Amino acid sequence: MTVHGTGPVDRSRLAGRTALVLGGGHGSQDGGTVGIGFATATTFARHGAATVVVDRDADAAVRTVDEIRRSGGTGHAVVADATDPDQVEAAVSEALRRTGRLDVVHNNVGVTCLGGPEELTLEQWRATLAVNLDSVFLSAQKTIPHLLRHGGVIVNVSSTASIRWTGYPYPAYAAAKAAVNQLTRSLAVQYADRGIRVNAILAGLIDTPLVYRQLAGGRTVADVRAERAALSPTGAMGSPYDIAHAALFLASDEAAYITGTLLPVDGGLHVRAA
Repeated sequence: MTVHGTGPVDRSRLAGRTALVLGGGHGSQDGGTVGIGFATATTFARHGAATVVVDRDADAAVRTVDEIRRSGGTGHAVVADATDPDQVEAAVSEALRRTGRLDVVHNNVGVTCLGGPEELTLEQWRATLAVNLDSVFLSAQKTIPHLLRHGGVIVNVSSTASIRWTGYPYPAYAAAKAAVNQLTRSLAVQYADRGIRVNAILAGLIDTPLVYRQLAGGRTVADVRAERAALSPTGAMGSPYDIAHAALFLASDEAAYITGTLLPVDGGLHVRAA
């Protein structure tokens, strides 16, 4: 498992590029964890990208940018709700105003909602799809015209739940992430000959604040961690930096011939039969 601050840093990897990270704010450290957005934003910055952190929580966005700057990177905080088209458009415009270009778009906004058809209301179903799916569509809609100028990369965060049962009853989340997968593939082919690559990461059982806020169900941090570790083929949850380093690879020139890929980062969960 890779953690923040370890291993070599090549600042030329994303040098001269701007990365827009939606859902990149550093929220409360539930269970002593950080989120995938924070891990990815700081990783992009450590490897040379001017990183624009978008979050609906202004303080969370600023905390991420403060960490980027403490590490010698360039970061900017922008407040926006990723499900609101006008706010997404304003965030993209602000990113361009501050940095002058757009090269990498990382979509990390997500929410789970436990319950099947008997428990969920239609409003809960629609809200879950809006956060997980509409946010990716709106991001693409507002950023692709700018990425077309000189090429670029979109990296979407999906989930292993989009392709198999992972132990949690959240069909709205699973369905939304499955739609993200197909949106990723469709955009990848549509724009493959126009200089835009689009890929998705299928995140498995990752140790993030979302787990303790939305999936704990009143249980202790220790109990939740033990349960999720037991579900993983490796016997342990992954780190947000495992996702961040996969995103870094997909955003870099090392992945120049990779598009339309759904990359599982889940310790083998996607191939386990039970």
